[in-house]
Parts: sequence; C-alpha cells; structure tokens
Amino acid sequence: MTTAGEARGGAVTLSKDGLPYWLAPVVKAAETVEPLQLSRFLPPENGSGRKSAVLILFGEGEQGPELLLMERSGSLRSHAGQPSFPGGALDPEDGDPRADGPLRAALREAEEETGLDPSGVQLFGVLPALYIPVSGFVVTPVLGWWREPSPVGVVDPNETARVFTVPVADLTDPANRATAIHPSGHRGPAFLVESALVWGFTAGVIDRLLHYAGWERAWDREKRVPLDWRS
Repeated sequence: MTTAGEARGGAVTLSKDGLPYWLAPVVKAAETVEPLQLSRFLPPENGSGRKSAVLILFGEGEQGPELLLMERSGSLRSHAGQPSFPGGALDPEDGDPRADGPLRAALREAEEETGLDPSGVQLFGVLPALYIPVSGFVVTPVLGWWREPSPVGVVDPNETARVFTVPVADLTDPANRATAIHPSGHRGPAFLVESALVWGFTAGVIDRLLHYAGWERAWDREKRVPLDWRS
C-alpha cells in the first residue's frame, strides 16, 4: 500500500490485497499478457526512447467500475487535445526506470495533472512497456485501484483541459466503439464517450485490456471515425 509520502520518494509497492472481485480479470490479464498482444510498437532494442509512465486508475462510481481520464490541453506540443491516462516522463527523483521508477512517476504525474491524492491509490499491476513512435516515449502502464477516491480536476490549464471518469460499461458498449482513421492511413480502436473521442495509444491500451479481461463485447469494426489532419 502506498502513501503520498512514499509516492514522492520512498518505497512504492504493488499489492493485490483487498481488491474488488471485478478487478480479478484485469489482474490476471496484467500477469499473463505479452507485449505484442498489447501493441506492435515495442520499445527500441537499443534502449532509446524517453522513459515515461501512465496511471490506469480503476474506481467505482454510480454506474459501477470506471476509469480516470484527462483531456490534454490543445496548446501542448505533443498529443494536444487528446484524451489520455494521467502520466508523463520519468524524473530523476522517480528512481530506477527498471524498478519502481514508473510506479512513482505514474502517481506523481497523476497528482500533478488531476490533483489526485496518491495515498488513496493502491497499485496492483504493471503492463509491459510500449512505444509511441510519434513522440518517442517508452510508456509503462501502471494499474491502480482508487481505494479511497479524492477530488480531481484541472490543476494546470496549460497542461490539462479537463479531468473525467468513464464507466467501463460505456467503454464496452458497442454503440460507443469505432475504428479511428488517421490521415496517415493508420487505423486503431476508438471510443466515443463523455463527449470525447478516445483514440491513439490510450484507446489501444483500453481496447486490449477489455479484450484480455474478457469484458469486450462484439462491435462493428466497420464503423469509422476520421481524425482531423492536425491530430
């Protein structure tokens, strides 16, 4: 169990104790999924790429299980205006990127971007590191349970446009699913939820998590959403 103090410099540990029963499939998926089952974009073998982490935070809301997302500011140089998981690059004080550095970075970035209180988060798993070619980030997705929810919202408007939660039921609803078509020709999963179009890296990870947790429902893969050329 982590505390806010631990998240800022002490030991940060993973724990599966006391998780809600419905997270069991996610725990199993995190323990068994292979990198190529998540994405064809894997970290460069030469070790290059900027090390970063995101927090995939599961909570329980009025409509059941939900995920915490944020919408990046439209003025950012990288991934502007995109819905995403809280997260960012590792800082030196986060520690070893090959050890608990990504855990600490995920909590720190989530606190900086959404105002989240890390002491209420129980980290329970880590997915294989993935690569985002367009930005050169090597991203470690860190899984958390929002054991003690805290108020969240925009901390810095220059970084974040809004902070919101999405019910897992909405993410699995076939009516909210589509295939996003980028001007480059790249295709990937997309979710139309909470007045947002979730696509790219974030949608890809959500899509694979739903699939390997056994939560995915059949959806129309021919339903397409074109992305703006500026995306």
